[in-house]
Amino acid sequence: MEVEVDENNAPELYVRTPEDVRIIVKHAKLDERQLTQVTQALVYPSANIVADNLRLLELDSHMLEQIREGQTLHFKGGLHEKVVLCTDEKTYDVKGAEISNSLLLVPDLKFAAATSTSPLKSPRSGNANASLERSLNDSTEDELEVPRTLEQRQVLTVFHEYYECREIRPRYRKLGELLQLTRYSGPENEYCIEKKLLFNFQQLLDTVQCSRLQFMDGLRQYRALEFDGHLRVLEYEYEYRIVNLMLGLISENSWALDEVDRSETIQALDGIAPESIVSGLFDIYTVSSDRCPDKYSYQESLVARIVAQNILQPGLRFRNEEFMRTWQEALPEGMSCQLEYLSGIGIYDKEGAQPCIRSLAEEQLPTNINDRMRTLFKTKRKWTLEEMEPYIDCFTTPTLSVSMLLAKYARSLTEGGIRYYVSKH
Repeated sequence: MEVEVDENNAPELYVRTPEDVRIIVKHAKLDERQLTQVTQALVYPSANIVADNLRLLELDSHMLEQIREGQTLHFKGGLHEKVVLCTDEKTYDVKGAEISNSLLLVPDLKFAAATSTSPLKSPRSGNANASLERSLNDSTEDELEVPRTLEQRQVLTVFHEYYECREIRPRYRKLGELLQLTRYSGPENEYCIEKKLLFNFQQLLDTVQCSRLQFMDGLRQYRALEFDGHLRVLEYEYEYRIVNLMLGLISENSWALDEVDRSETIQALDGIAPESIVSGLFDIYTVSSDRCPDKYSYQESLVARIVAQNILQPGLRFRNEEFMRTWQEALPEGMSCQLEYLSGIGIYDKEGAQPCIRSLAEEQLPTNINDRMRTLFKTKRKWTLEEMEPYIDCFTTPTLSVSMLLAKYARSLTEGGIRYYVSKH
C-alpha cells in the first residue's frame, strides 16, 4: 500500500516572536532595558541533517600558530595503531574526552557588541553610554519600550566530547622496522629484495607517526640514505666495510682529520660501491671542517660507535681494559674512544668478580615499558640513571622525564654515595 505525503500539510516549526522573548525575559526577572536590541533564537537541526563529519579538537599555542601560518596538521595511524596528530615540528597523542555540558556549534552567531543597534549602547564605546544608561534606569516600563529584532540562528551540531592532544616523543620504531626489511648489502644481493617493500621519502613520512622535522632526525638516527629513489639502510657488515675503506683514505693520503676531501673519497671507492651509497655514507659520517674550506672531518662519535658495534658481538663479554684497547687501536689516529659512545649499544657491567663490557642494543629491546624494564633488570641488577637513560628515553614526554619513569617502574638505593635503580619486584 502506498501512502502519499502532502508536503503542504507537513507541520510547521514554531518560530519565536519578539513577544515570546519579552515574556521569557520577564520570567527570568531581567530588565529588558539592560539588554541589547537583537535577540538570537537557536534552531536545532532536524533529524535529517547529518553533521557527523565535524569534531571538536583542542589546540595548544603551537598548533594554533601552525594553522594561522597556513600549515597543515596531519592525523597518522595504521589499522592497529593509536592515532597521532603531527605538525611540521611536533607530534601529539590524541584521546577523546567527554564534555560535562553540551557545546553548540552555531555559524554566524553574533557576540555582544554586534547585537546592539545603538553605538551608544555598544560595549565598544566605553563609558560613552553612561548618560543613556542613566536615562533608561530613570524611565519606567510604560514610558519606554525597547525595540527588539529577532534573528534565527541554526545550530549546526551539538558536541558532547572533544579530542585532547598531548605532546609525545616521535614513534620511530616503525621507521626502523620498515627500513630493516630491505637492508642494502651490495648490488649483487638486490635480487633478494622485494620491490613492493621499498619506500620513498614521502611514503615513509606519511606512514611513520612523527612530524616532518622529527622524521628527518629519525633518518639520521637510523643512518638511512637514498638509493635509486628509495630510502634504505645498509646491512651492518656492508656499512662497516665501506666506512672502514673511507677511513683508510685518511692515512693513505696523509690527510689531517679535518682535511678530508669528499670528491676524492667518492672517486677512490668507484667500482667498490655505488656512488650514491658512498656519497650518502660520507654525508652521514662527516661534517664541514671549521678550519679548511670545502673540506670535511669525520664525526668521532659515529665512527667510534660503528667500530664498537663491530667488536661487540652479541653474547660476548670483554674485560674493560681489553675492550678499550682493541677499540682504540681500530680507530683512526687522532680519534679517541669514550664509554659514552656506547650509549644504547653496549653496557659497562661492574657486577661480578670481573667487570666487563657487553652488547645491549636498544633497538632490539621490547617496545612495552614493563617488558623492557624486566629485560633490563634481568640483564643487569642495578643501574645508574645515566646508564638507564638511553634505554627508556623513548618513553619520555615533555611532562614525563626519565627520573619520573624510574620512580614509577623501579626503586632506588644508594651505595657508596651513588644512587642506583633496581627492580621493584
